[in-house]
Amino acid sequence: MTTMESTIFGKLNAANRLQNPVFKDATKVPGRFGFRGELAIKFAPQLADEARPPEITCDQVMAYAQEGESGMPFFTGYLLSFGYLDLLVDALKDVLLPEGKYIVFCNNIDLLKKYTVKMNGSTFYILPIDEATVYNELLELLRLEKNDLKKLDTGAKLDAVIAKAMSFSANFPEISYEEGLKLMGPVRNPNENRPV
Repeated sequence: MTTMESTIFGKLNAANRLQNPVFKDATKVPGRFGFRGELAIKFAPQLADEARPPEITCDQVMAYAQEGESGMPFFTGYLLSFGYLDLLVDALKDVLLPEGKYIVFCNNIDLLKKYTVKMNGSTFYILPIDEATVYNELLELLRLEKNDLKKLDTGAKLDAVIAKAMSFSANFPEISYEEGLKLMGPVRNPNENRPV
């Protein structure tokens, strides 16, 4: 049975980066460990030994790693702001692969635009998202039928997404991170319009 410690997730977990897991276990593919949850990308300053929640997270994450390998071949998640991409890259810098598939949905980019951004030697597909979920948007992007996955458990669903995602490619316009910062819209307050 593949353990978290036998993959790069062991290191990320030890650094308290893996938060609120929906799934954190071996999948059906031998040697593969999968994660669905949140990735802490900026920690709040800590006073003494108090445990404070991360200041910024990448949410709705889906990712996997293979036993004994030093990289993360696939990662997708949601960022409230495109401007957090540098924090995400910094959090994952030791595990990003040049050939990895990294798909990031950002809340504050034009809903009609899609980009590729190269950072730290890896390519990130940057897509807009508004009220939808990463899972639903990803199924649409990869042309996966939700009904086909309904009967599968969480690990098998992740395997199905990974199988399609690893062959995904698209010729979205390439921009630099700095250009993206100029193009992005205002950062939405995630707590607005919520009952108190």
